Amino acid sequence: MSTSTRPSRLHLAALALAAVGLGIWIARRAPTAPVSSGPAASERAATTAPPARFSDITAEAGLGAFERMNGATGEKLLPETTGGGGAFVDVDNDGDLDIVLVNGRAWPWTSGGGAAPRSTVVLYRNDGAGHFTDSTAAAGLAVQRYGMGIAAGDFDNDGWTDLFITAVGQNVLLENVGGRFHDITARAGVAGRADQWSTCATWFDADNDGDLDLFVCNYVRWSRDLDRAQDFSLAGVGRAYGPPRNFAGTAPFFYVNEGDGRFTERAAAAGLVVHDPVTKTPAAKSLGVALTHLDDNRCPDLVVANDTVRNYAFRNRCDGTFEEVGTTIGLAYDGYGNARSGMGIDIADVRDDGAPVIAVGNFANEMTAIFARQASGQFVDEAIASGVGAASRAHLTFGVLFVDYDLDGRDDLLTINGHVEDQIALVQKSQTHAQPAGLYWNAGPDAATTFVPVTDTGALATPIVGRGGAYGDINGDGDLDLLLVPATGPAKLLRNDVAARRWFRLRLVGTSSPHDAVGAVVEVTSGGRTRRKVVSPTHGYLSQSDAALTFGLTGGETADTIRVTWPRGAVQTLSGVPLGQTTTITEAQ
Repeated sequence: MSTSTRPSRLHLAALALAAVGLGIWIARRAPTAPVSSGPAASERAATTAPPARFSDITAEAGLGAFERMNGATGEKLLPETTGGGGAFVDVDNDGDLDIVLVNGRAWPWTSGGGAAPRSTVVLYRNDGAGHFTDSTAAAGLAVQRYGMGIAAGDFDNDGWTDLFITAVGQNVLLENVGGRFHDITARAGVAGRADQWSTCATWFDADNDGDLDLFVCNYVRWSRDLDRAQDFSLAGVGRAYGPPRNFAGTAPFFYVNEGDGRFTERAAAAGLVVHDPVTKTPAAKSLGVALTHLDDNRCPDLVVANDTVRNYAFRNRCDGTFEEVGTTIGLAYDGYGNARSGMGIDIADVRDDGAPVIAVGNFANEMTAIFARQASGQFVDEAIASGVGAASRAHLTFGVLFVDYDLDGRDDLLTINGHVEDQIALVQKSQTHAQPAGLYWNAGPDAATTFVPVTDTGALATPIVGRGGAYGDINGDGDLDLLLVPATGPAKLLRNDVAARRWFRLRLVGTSSPHDAVGAVVEVTSGGRTRRKVVSPTHGYLSQSDAALTFGLTGGETADTIRVTWPRGAVQTLSGVPLGQTTTITEAQ
């Protein structure tokens, strides 16, 4: 996470700061070159984004007591900047979405020593109407870690969703037994290492054997001593948060599910460890991961957002091994061949053409990347052409989510923003620590640009030091509500009050495939168009959204045909799905 520059005034300022040893914060490169495909903007119609109606209901919904702790005492240690995640997940199988928030803690060498009473994972149970009760202790979730991310998945196919929490230090796996959680980390063999810093993670069936495996990203080789030795500083401020480029890279963990509650770590054997070509040491500095299908072999692939080193794309060979193809297919670098500060990531078919579009959040003065797959199979960053690039430069973006906020049947783009340095305004007048979220309406294929910035966003316009985020329908009214998690301070629960729309939701249950059906592809044909979604709830930044798939409808559209391709290859076709409710589709035997 290091800043970038623009040519001109900011570049000159960067040179001045560099002269006093502070160029780490400003000096970078020019923004991504505009690249476009499809009709020229002048040939398409301009349009205006509809308003978004989000209301902050954090206190009235019962979440007001939560505050994320990052342990900061003035030493300016890098993990204090990265924040944490949260999840919408039904932990008690009562049919509504509960909320799990990942907390940090005080550093063990401080007087607090991590003993703050709220510095645990926190569970809020939903009463079905969008009101929540803190049920952390009763559920066995009062687990202390310097927590980062969360990945929810039913690894043992018993119908109850289990939780994996990543951390600075050892991670934790919590098995859900009838709505109460048990720490089985040691028995499962997924703790990682005490000297490791894990960030994002995702469950998926990597080897096509019917159960969920676990991929865990790690950030940089970090310790307090290493951080303090770097002596990062800002003119007129003093000690400052430094960039990750000054720390060594890492390798991920890849835990293969043995089917008996135990896992075997096989990252290197599976081809998931990328080495620096010069030092021959692990190179990853990973903060975001998402699943997609880069080809037609039905096995889910991984795309990883890296911070100051190139992004990775791991193509699944369907035998438990992977090939890294990020550079080959155009996902590794910006348009100038430079690595950016990749953080959150999400993937969706935003143009109804069956081709994935990949959004990656980047640093201030870097654009949010919008990698669109071309007919050749190559990806091109269309940030400027898509309508996102210019507006996104003003923000430092961690979380990115494709979410249909207005239920018009097209996935819009949400960015969750906030700077890492609390004194940044003293040296960059264009930047602030707390920043508003960005919302970009998907205007469809005939508009001048795919995405149009939404200027009226309700409570989303309130600046926060944003990091993680998730979406889910907390009260059963069809629209998707938002959970925003900061670097430090209170989380935000935003209720979506969009005008009534027609919609339906699909929840998939595997039988031969994993119970969660992660990686299943759903194609809905309605109104003469086909929309494609992949069951992949762990995306964005350190967070997990509802695993059910929401489809909005406009005009007289109906869900004419639904085609489900299950992870293990079976295909089911349905029709006549009722509107205005969630339908469960169970994999046919």
